[in-house]
Amino acid sequence: QLQAFGGGSVQAGDSLRLSCAASGRTFSSYVMGWFRQAPGKEREFVAATSQSGRSTDYTESVKGRFSISRDNAKSTVYLVYLQMNNLKPEDTAVYYCAADAGRLTRTGSRYDYWGQGTLVTVSS
Repeated sequence: QLQAFGGGSVQAGDSLRLSCAASGRTFSSYVMGWFRQAPGKEREFVAATSQSGRSTDYTESVKGRFSISRDNAKSTVYLVYLQMNNLKPEDTAVYYCAADAGRLTRTGSRYDYWGQGTLVTVSS
């Protein structure tokens, strides 16, 4: 019901825009988040946006470089985006989008739906 798109292999300093497609249900009333998991590491929170999009939260390491946004219009395929600028090698990971029926949160276990990830590889 959720799937992330837009990953790829880039150089440090480049930009990528990840998109999350939703199907099967309406996620406009859900908090949407992005998480990532680097090789050999645990999954970590990256960013989240409230149902309206007016509130956002970012992990410290991506503040000022990443931007999360969402489009709740029913006519769109992609529900949430993650604009990633000035990418660094440490951003290399599989990125996942997720939906939470509750409040804005960084806690992955609170998210109800998870999509298949997309791999982002940043080389120096």
